[in-house]
Amino acid sequence: MKIDILTLFPGMFKGPLTESLIAKAREKGIISIMVHDIRSFTKDRHRTADDKPFGGGPGMVMKIEPVHGALKKLGCTGKKGKKPLVIYLSPQGKPFDQQKAKDLSKKKHIVLLCGHYEGIDERIMKWVDLELSIGDYVLTGGEIPAMAVVDAVSRMIPGVVKEAGSVENDSFYGGLLDCPHYTRPAVFEGMKVPEVLLSGHHKKIEEWKKAQVLARTSKRRPDLISRKKKA
Repeated sequence: MKIDILTLFPGMFKGPLTESLIAKAREKGIISIMVHDIRSFTKDRHRTADDKPFGGGPGMVMKIEPVHGALKKLGCTGKKGKKPLVIYLSPQGKPFDQQKAKDLSKKKHIVLLCGHYEGIDERIMKWVDLELSIGDYVLTGGEIPAMAVVDAVSRMIPGVVKEAGSVENDSFYGGLLDCPHYTRPAVFEGMKVPEVLLSGHHKKIEEWKKAQVLARTSKRRPDLISRKKKA
């Protein structure tokens, strides 16, 4: 899978993309991730990527020319079906969830566009295929949401996570939360690991896990139970 990220602040991605599973997946060639500085597509010596909004108002707006130039270089301004999927990270977008991560992991090439300031000149939406939000709150820019999308989508790509079962048992993968997990020592300050997990009885352990998944989801996210019943 190929992922291109368009941002005004490329330095923000150095840590998240060079550590842990993402770094290993890039080294193995499972995913290709490139970060592009939108300012490199400006035409003036000051590398101006923002301007005052027409009609007045506070803040600044990202200019259309450099963003369009970046999209054009990546082949995003051509005919639909022959170009990458362009995703704009915005608080006004559709909620990003596990199902969308699964869907995006099947794409060959996606481009993540990071907004900033008051947003991007609305005319750029002509070349945007999908607008996504990671929550009902406002961040400084689209960089952190882009990192979240890259991480969540990458986990869904075969080979990125060593054990496929780890992904399939994650919270939200099947629409519910994950069960509790324990490791050594079996007793810590008087707190014991549930006996069933030490029994070696695989059937009973699986039954316990399923019961815990339902109990935990019902208590913490009952909305997921309702959604599961409607599906």
